[in-house]
Amino acid sequence: MSGPADGGGPGPSAQRLAGQVIALLRARQQTVAVAESLTGGLLGAALTGIPGASVVFRGGVIAYATELKTALLGVPAALLAARGAVDPDVAAAMADGVRERLAATVGAATTGVAGPDAADGEQPGTVHIAVSAGADGPVTRALALPGGRDEVRRRTVQEALALLYEVLREDPG
Repeated sequence: MSGPADGGGPGPSAQRLAGQVIALLRARQQTVAVAESLTGGLLGAALTGIPGASVVFRGGVIAYATELKTALLGVPAALLAARGAVDPDVAAAMADGVRERLAATVGAATTGVAGPDAADGEQPGTVHIAVSAGADGPVTRALALPGGRDEVRRRTVQEALALLYEVLREDPG
């Protein structure tokens, strides 16, 4: 996998986190699915780049267009109409939706604005990530990431992997 310096995929830290996530899921015999918007498949690519991922990775949904978040992931249309796609509750609904629809133990989601222009009234670098893993509901995190489009997307993947790892470590399975 290429690193940040060459504009390619996630860097070494993301690779390490993805490996830790896959190892934890394998040890617990759990599965993961991802719902992605601004990352356009990069989160799924980071996870499937790890040897042995096929045992735990169920799949992913790239719901780049707002209406697909409702059609494919079950995000309430009223929520999207009221708040737009760049919202913590939208990220949570995406994580829940992908977890349910792909029959995974854990769901992870990314939504936000990579740039270069603002979207839904939000500035580039505004990102929401979520992980759905337990009965307590999804864990969300709001991010304000600096940098250009590629950097925002790479950092979103790294932050999503970190949140996924954190949630998995806190939940004994």
